[in-house]
Formats: sequence, structure tokens, C-alpha cells
Amino acid sequence: MRFYNQPHSFYCGVDLHARSMFVHILNHAGETVFAKDLAAGPEFFLDAVKPFREGLVVGCECMFAWYWLADKCEDESIPFTLGHALYMRAVHGGKSKNDRIDAAKIAGLLRGGMFPMAFVYPRDMRETNQNVSSAAVVAWNRQGAGSDHALRDSRHQAFPRGRQLPELLALGAL
Repeated sequence: MRFYNQPHSFYCGVDLHARSMFVHILNHAGETVFAKDLAAGPEFFLDAVKPFREGLVVGCECMFAWYWLADKCEDESIPFTLGHALYMRAVHGGKSKNDRIDAAKIAGLLRGGMFPMAFVYPRDMRETNQNVSSAAVVAWNRQGAGSDHALRDSRHQAFPRGRQLPELLALGAL
């Protein structure tokens, strides 16, 4: 298991979902300087971290919607690291069902040098990885790839705002 242990001035933990994210930022001394629930989107994220950009590192747990966050951090030259979901659960003793606590734990793991790293697929490798994963899911489920396409689209926020994923699936929109 590899851990992220680089020193920074600010440590940003993001508990990310398809439509929302909780952002928690700690300074080098471990004091909370920002903690807020936001809509998931690049513009909201950049506005939140703007005062802390100098010396900031961003960490996020590996789940289906992390691509846009990694891409935006890369575009803005903000260090980004992806947390291995299984190892994070082992390190911090399980996941609570509270976004505020999860984001704070992610930031704390980054600051303490105990953030278990997962591989951040480069943009040009993601399509190949998704195609292989989708083929495996289709073969395994034998039900088609409808739900997999919905997850793929939500990774990039490609589905219409205001609609819930099950509703779009029921309408046959995905």
C-alpha cells in the first residue's frame, strides 16, 4: 500500500457524489479553514479553493464520479491524489454515513501522511479502461449495459440536471 506523504500548506478532502460534494480544507497545523457542502461541479470547486490555491493538495476517494475533479485539478496545476476506497476503509476504521466527517477524514489522512493512493488513470487511458470494464460488466450481468452507461455518463456529468438517474433509466434516456 502506497501512502501520499508530501508536505503542503493546505489539505483538501473531498467527499464526492454525482450531484454534490463536501469540501473540507485543513491548514498545515491541522485547523479547519473551510468546510462546506457544495453542488458538484468544477466552478463550485474552484471558487471554494480559490483562497487556498497556493500549496493546496486535493484528495478524493475513488468512486465513479472522480474524473472531472482530477481533470480540473490537472488543468489548474493543483496536485490531486485519489484514495483507494478499500484501504481507506481499513485505515480510518470504516465509512460513516456523514459527508462532513468523511471529507474531514480524507483531509486528515492527507495531512498525516496516511492517505492510501489509488492509480489516477490519465485521460487518454480512461476510455480503454471503461470499455474493458463495461465488457466485463455486460458479460457478468447478462442484462445489458444500461446501468453501466448511466454510471459512465454521470462520471462526466453528462446527464441532464434536475433528473434522477433511476428516472432517466426508466424513461430510456440512457
